[in-house]
Amino acid sequence: ADRSVIQWDKDDIDPLGFVKIDLLSLGILTAIRRCFELISTHYGRDLSLATVPAEDPAVYKMLSSGDSVGVFQVESRAQMSMLPRMRPKCFYDLVIEISLVRPGPIQGGMVHPYLARRNGEEPITYAHPLLKPILERTLGIPIFQEQVMEMAMAVGGFGAGEADQLRRAMGAWRKRGGLEPILAKLHSGMRERGISAQYAEQIKNQIMGFGDYGFPESHASSFALIVYVSAWLKCHYPAAFAVALINSQPMGFYSPSTLVSDAKRHGVEVRPASITESEWDCTLEVIGEEQCDKYAIRIGLNQVAGLKKEAALSVVDLRNINDNTFSSIAEIVHGAALDKGSSRALARADAFAPLGLNRREALWQIEGLWKGPLISALPSPDRDIDLPKASPWEQMSLDYGALGLSLRAHPIALMREGLKRAGAVTIESLSNTAPGTLVRLAVVVTHRQRPSTASGVLFMGVEDETGMTNVIVWPKVYERQRKTIRDGNILIITGRLQRNAEAISVVAFKFSKPKTIANDGRFRSRDFR
Repeated sequence: ADRSVIQWDKDDIDPLGFVKIDLLSLGILTAIRRCFELISTHYGRDLSLATVPAEDPAVYKMLSSGDSVGVFQVESRAQMSMLPRMRPKCFYDLVIEISLVRPGPIQGGMVHPYLARRNGEEPITYAHPLLKPILERTLGIPIFQEQVMEMAMAVGGFGAGEADQLRRAMGAWRKRGGLEPILAKLHSGMRERGISAQYAEQIKNQIMGFGDYGFPESHASSFALIVYVSAWLKCHYPAAFAVALINSQPMGFYSPSTLVSDAKRHGVEVRPASITESEWDCTLEVIGEEQCDKYAIRIGLNQVAGLKKEAALSVVDLRNINDNTFSSIAEIVHGAALDKGSSRALARADAFAPLGLNRREALWQIEGLWKGPLISALPSPDRDIDLPKASPWEQMSLDYGALGLSLRAHPIALMREGLKRAGAVTIESLSNTAPGTLVRLAVVVTHRQRPSTASGVLFMGVEDETGMTNVIVWPKVYERQRKTIRDGNILIITGRLQRNAEAISVVAFKFSKPKTIANDGRFRSRDFR
């Protein structure tokens, strides 16, 4: 009501003199709000973006180790690799961090020189004395759009209007062209003022890169605040942060399964979906009978594949009426008026375990409750039928099918005995392995990235039961093994360990899938040859 939406192109409103404001709908803001609400409810602490304690050393220590799953802007493979090299120590370091891993600075060749200067490996120099006040805060390296505009005025002979014209052209050169004449004038102006041809060309390349999402400093500062706040929440309230992220899906790089695994690695207890305990959303449950500041995550019914929200809420309402007690599946199905699909979904998710039933027994009973399309008023079928028990591997597989995650053993852990015989090592062991060592890993793929600025290189995030790491795939390797790399969820990867400061990755050259996995998770070593 009382709102008008006029769909004009952003470039059309410019000649009319309208003010254009970009409103970014960031999913992380929803997650942060939900996390604040959880902390207020369970910990009695009211927080906002403005009141989160600033400059917490524990937060920077966490980020410097590359521990950033779920943290806004710095959870990508490239940022996880950059964090241990950058080792941020203050808020402005985060402003620079998220601005460096962008096409502008990357294409302009600014990343490695900045890191070398930051680490004292090369001196901080300026191509012209007038550039020092502009570039001093970034160690002589231009990183932000504002700096490029100031440089154009200081050593390129540009006036304020021409610098603003450069700013506009930087963001639109791929669409409309027109940047080349401006850059030619800038290049000429810098050469006339004693700037070397090499440095002038470097600035030109960076400006062209800024057309592919280079950051203005004001934008980077706003984003850095969200980086810091989300990192602070992950550092100090990992359970609440994980719950907020899962309930805000889809967003970010990582699935609920990876977020749960990361929370468990941080010491958070995670409890399964339950017909007697779970709400629709994932929730926090106090550990122990007395109130304390330690909470477990309870997986919500929102993670159950095929379960309608209305059906889940009916179960929760019935549970509240029944004082959280049920005697049979039939009582739940009848009382909540569940259809067969929702009943089956709950059984497949093993949500009836509090009734003493495993998923197969629950499914068996549910099948007996229906005659044709209508629910029967008969009591539950006989429970004494001898159903075969599922193996650990089957249980894990069924968990993933029903929930997208498993709180039982990690799939790679179930394969570990055979993996040892096949010479595969854990991700955790890579931290004690010498660079250049040939390694073999068995992993679950969490995400794949092939940025347009990476010249065809594929970056993969992978995990096993001990941790996560990054895998680099060169274009020739990718083309040769494309199907396996793209389609495999569980992969055997052979490659060489690469280390840059504390950032670890594996440069892969061979990929394979486990061909024969028995019901207990065993496989034949020859599958890895």
